[in-house]
Amino acid sequence: MNPSRRAVLRDVDPRLAASVRTAAFALGGALVAVVGAMAVTSVRMARRVVTPSVRIPDTRIVDLDVAAQTITLGRTLDTELPGRYGLFTSGTQSYVKLGSVLSEDATTVKRKLLTEVPSNAHLAAEAGFSGWYYDSPEQLHLPFTHELIGTSAGVCPAWLFPGSSDTWVIQVHGRGTTRSECLRAVPVFHALGMPVLVASYRNDGDGARTRGGRYTLGATEWRDIDAAIGYAMRAGARRVVLMGWSMGGAIVLQTALNGARRDDIAGIVLESPVVDWRSVLQFQARQLHLPDVVTSLALGTLESEWTSPLTRSSPIPFDRLDVVARAGELRHPILLLHSDDDGYVPADASHALAAARPDLIDMEVFTGARHTKLWNYDQNRWTAAIAGWLERTGLAIPDQTAD
Repeated sequence: MNPSRRAVLRDVDPRLAASVRTAAFALGGALVAVVGAMAVTSVRMARRVVTPSVRIPDTRIVDLDVAAQTITLGRTLDTELPGRYGLFTSGTQSYVKLGSVLSEDATTVKRKLLTEVPSNAHLAAEAGFSGWYYDSPEQLHLPFTHELIGTSAGVCPAWLFPGSSDTWVIQVHGRGTTRSECLRAVPVFHALGMPVLVASYRNDGDGARTRGGRYTLGATEWRDIDAAIGYAMRAGARRVVLMGWSMGGAIVLQTALNGARRDDIAGIVLESPVVDWRSVLQFQARQLHLPDVVTSLALGTLESEWTSPLTRSSPIPFDRLDVVARAGELRHPILLLHSDDDGYVPADASHALAAARPDLIDMEVFTGARHTKLWNYDQNRWTAAIAGWLERTGLAIPDQTAD
């Protein structure tokens, strides 16, 4: 040590030196605590992304008038939407269908109740607003059968709605939901005579469960849809149209890019799809007011091999799941439906994908319809967009009728 510096240190008041050391230790401890807290938060975020979730209440039931067949909900961007929806509840009724908005004020929305509820019904105050509308295949009043599809993960059940065409539709639901999400789309295809296979996939609550029981955001789930294509081809299909909702869109796109059966795919319909997971997760983190550094740590945790024990999931290959970056590999015609105010999966990546491949992609842009609620918001436009695209691409015959 420099002699002059040693002399200075000898002259420092021992009490001041002790205070400096104490402050340094405190600052170091605070920094460790902050870094530790960010690390814990990032791991929690990462786990949440890949963990099949139960439905989280997002709606408050203010009043239920069974006699008038109305229900009053707390006002949110979803509950104020026009159209028909569903509401997951607890108590004596687990699910009810909602009709049009009858009245509204600054804090509440009164809607028509379309489900017949007993006079003594009790619904918990907390509920989940949904775009499902139909929650079981029987409600469509169309013939269907229960099928079992063998996949590399195990058996995945499916519903098959038969039709007269040899072009089948395979529907794939999104994250945190089940096959019932897809039921809204069955009638548009059925009206064109197209058989519809509503598939499940690994770890979705209906399909086979893998060892970790976690999602891989499309990186492995596509194998189950590839198996569903094989099932359809063995059952008489000549070609298939894949339709994916939200994360189901990511799964469908990975099937089209990676699947052994991709040559059997004739077209793709995407409803509010995840096209690039990084942009989606960054958007959702901002909605939760999480610091960018936490989001970056969470993405790194999800992507890394050595942190996979923390998430109990296989590493997520975000580069492979970025279909905007892989747009040049696409070769199937695509109809892409997205609302610019989605609120959950931003439409930016969908616009970027459509701009990258205008030769393949027709994009139908909605406003005001939110996430996966385009059918609910404007059923006529949504149905016409899909039917018109199927007819223009030669995937369906306009005057064909269902059995």
